[in-house]
Amino acid sequence: MITWMNRELSGWAERVREAHERICAVIEETPLLLVEDSNPAFVRAQVYLKMEHLQKTGSFKLRGATSKVLSLSADDATRGVLASSTGNHGLGVAAAAQDRGIECEVYVSSQVSPKKLEMIAGLAARIRYAGGTPLEAEIAARKAATRSGKTYISPYNDPEVIAGQGTIAIELLRQASQIDAIYIAVGGGGLISGIGAYLKLMSPATKIVGCWPETSRVMYECLRAGQIIEFPEQPTLSESTAGGVEPESITFALCQTVIDATVLVSEEDILDAMRWAHAKGWHIEGASAVAIAAYVREAARHHNESVIILSCGGNISPEVLSRL
Repeated sequence: MITWMNRELSGWAERVREAHERICAVIEETPLLLVEDSNPAFVRAQVYLKMEHLQKTGSFKLRGATSKVLSLSADDATRGVLASSTGNHGLGVAAAAQDRGIECEVYVSSQVSPKKLEMIAGLAARIRYAGGTPLEAEIAARKAATRSGKTYISPYNDPEVIAGQGTIAIELLRQASQIDAIYIAVGGGGLISGIGAYLKLMSPATKIVGCWPETSRVMYECLRAGQIIEFPEQPTLSESTAGGVEPESITFALCQTVIDATVLVSEEDILDAMRWAHAKGWHIEGASAVAIAAYVREAARHHNESVIILSCGGNISPEVLSRL
């Protein structure tokens, strides 16, 4: 079993390294910042914030999107790309497509904030409105891709996207001498799958902690059930992690393999973490705050350890900002 797992992880680690070679000239290496705060949660351990909210499009999503777009053949690139998004993935795909000079369409639901729509359109992407939920927009985008021959770029269910997100782990191992644990917010699982697969092989002692809002925790419930299921969601400040898990998604098995612990946080926890970060001048969105809040809840477990919290994005909507 261990041999099989190591072989699988070796394959993913090689994909991550290949993705890093593809995208390193385009992607920012984001800072790893030591958190200095009088809160006991940040005194009892060395806590670092990986500041992916400073990425060019304000989110880690640019990594996976760029990895996928740059992996396309010349013929596929000529036909263009499609994506469905709640915002950050659409921004990443639009930016990656613009950099390569290819056509891009982004399908969105009515739940996407006007600010993110404006940002996507500003990257020369064509906006397509489809339905009232992210799943409806995804279904519409996939159908359009089948009709048109364009490449559909999934926000998480694609090996090149996962590998692109995993390039964060390469940076972390350069930036930190020791990583005892890392806290990562989870939506469809692409981010934690990519980072986790690389760290499990290259830093096996690192504890991978998946973090969810209590009100929107589909992958968490899938892991509990041992299979991909539908699970009802309620609105959350963590807009970027909202949405279901696609049937047969490759991230499910990866999450089963790499996630060592799980944490759920309340909406008030998320709001408190956002307020704390904004008071320090860190413009983070709800998904980043999920990981911060999860660490604060579990801090007593990490006495004298070196812990990384992944701040995955900073594209906060005006509606959420008003609540701060």
